[in-house]
Amino acid sequence: MTSQWRDLLPHAAAASPSDISPDARAAQFDALRSGSFVALADDTGLIAVNGPDAAAFLHGQLTNDVERLSPVQARLAGYCSAKGRLLATFLMWRDTSPDATIYLASDAAVQAAVQKRLSMFVLRAKARLTDGAATHVLFQVGGPAAEAVLARTFPTLPAAALAAVHATLGDAPAIATSLIRLPEAGTARSLSRYLWSVPVAQAVDVWNALVQADGVVAVDPAFAAWLDVHSGVARVTTATQEQFVPQMINWEVVGGVNFRKGCYPGQEVVARSQYRGTIKRRLHLAHLDGVQPQAGQELVETSDPDQPCGMVVQASPAPNGGFDLLVELKLAAREANDVRLGAADGPALVFAELPYEIIDPTETPASSAAAS
Repeated sequence: MTSQWRDLLPHAAAASPSDISPDARAAQFDALRSGSFVALADDTGLIAVNGPDAAAFLHGQLTNDVERLSPVQARLAGYCSAKGRLLATFLMWRDTSPDATIYLASDAAVQAAVQKRLSMFVLRAKARLTDGAATHVLFQVGGPAAEAVLARTFPTLPAAALAAVHATLGDAPAIATSLIRLPEAGTARSLSRYLWSVPVAQAVDVWNALVQADGVVAVDPAFAAWLDVHSGVARVTTATQEQFVPQMINWEVVGGVNFRKGCYPGQEVVARSQYRGTIKRRLHLAHLDGVQPQAGQELVETSDPDQPCGMVVQASPAPNGGFDLLVELKLAAREANDVRLGAADGPALVFAELPYEIIDPTETPASSAAAS
């Protein structure tokens, strides 16, 4: 968790879902599905990358094109080991400040180690990596009442997923603030949701303006993660580092891999997996009842419980009880449709449809162009 944000906004930080009353829980999920909400993204870490060589340096490290990242768009990207296994997944954007800072939003628990690892490879490049959480706080917001508050800062709001707009907040020197439209969550397609990067000095005022707006509900971050699960855009955590090549969690499908850019760590493995048709595991959306599943927890088939067939990637409480989760799974196990958590007598997974189709971006020109 991003501790400095919790210290700044202690009333907004994640609580135990069991400490929230049933009425409050229902109201928060109603806001997530069809109302307006704000949540502190305290499970997210932020790396700021500055310097004239920042884009070129990151371009040689990440799975997506950074050199052609414009301020009006955000992109998904991965950071792989030499074996092509993901060490982190990022949402990245470039602001309009004089130094055109590039931000990488990742899971909070992996941020420090990944920042340190990336910094080791800067060498002579004129680029500097710092903790972006020291300067900006991230809010997830959505719904028409929240958009009315956003409109006080941004003349226009981003109209498409992963579009970005920017403004400034505060007195001179004003600090850049960015707004990124997040991918749709399949269960709340009518709800536009955004990630708002707010300067620390204005974070309390912005939070108060949102929660005091008529119709905006402050949502516990643990519940807001439900939208992330239903977007089908996976997040690598400490428990799942080096477990997946990007395709195993659909990272190329959601636009996180550019197969036409130059080399990056693990690029040969990622390309070989794509072009030789060796992808036999995929990300799936599911629901289960019982104890909360944990990232990295193994999944098994009842017919062969001694051999794991997959892994939990991330999970969140579901509106009507139980948990919704993203799982990485053998395609054959998904077809058999008899997958359990942890053991043959563990809770059964009930699968649901992701909000996108599994399409090979190397075979569809429109998708390739969108990823470039």
